[in-house]
Amino acid sequence: MSPVFSHGDLRLYLLSLLEDGPRHGYDLMTALTERTGGTYTPSAGTIYPRLAKLEEEGLVTKTVDGRKTVYAITDAGRAEVAARTDDLQDIEAGLADSVRLIADQVRGSVTAAMKSLRADLAAAAAADRRGDIPRPEPEPESDARTRTREQIRRAETLLAEFRGQVRADLRTHAARGGEVAAGIVDDLAAALDAAAREVTRRLRG
Repeated sequence: MSPVFSHGDLRLYLLSLLEDGPRHGYDLMTALTERTGGTYTPSAGTIYPRLAKLEEEGLVTKTVDGRKTVYAITDAGRAEVAARTDDLQDIEAGLADSVRLIADQVRGSVTAAMKSLRADLAAAAAADRRGDIPRPEPEPESDARTRTREQIRRAETLLAEFRGQVRADLRTHAARGGEVAAGIVDDLAAALDAAAREVTRRLRG
């Protein structure tokens, strides 16, 4: 679900963003992307013509600051925002729905992944109890130590990759304005705890 700005909505939303303070064009595009949780990424070809139209109508002014053009709302622009408060609230509600949908999708993906992990661990544990997993013949001590070190390094690599991926996903989602619900983290904690207990049980068994 991507937010769709109907005729005049984007124009009004740009004015509302400028009401918070002067911004340059790229900053406005970034703000729109963040406010919509990354579901809408406007192009320069979309934003600058509208800013030019707002300037033509006397609703914004622009000044050149180095290599950047900074836009600021005028009193007439503030008056339009104030007169269309209800319209702006409707736009905000639509954007909030989009962000909530993204959060729900992320929550569903994490929950499904955690369920799959728990199922795999349970299946492996059941197979081990039944004796379906063949037990290797004892190896010479030097070979066993070498294999153990290799598996420890492999485990550490897997854990580092998992940590990096989850951390990146969470921070990217948050940077785009998305919400990370407590339930997502609770599911993650429960799955990790179950995995740790299973590893400990297997090592002691």
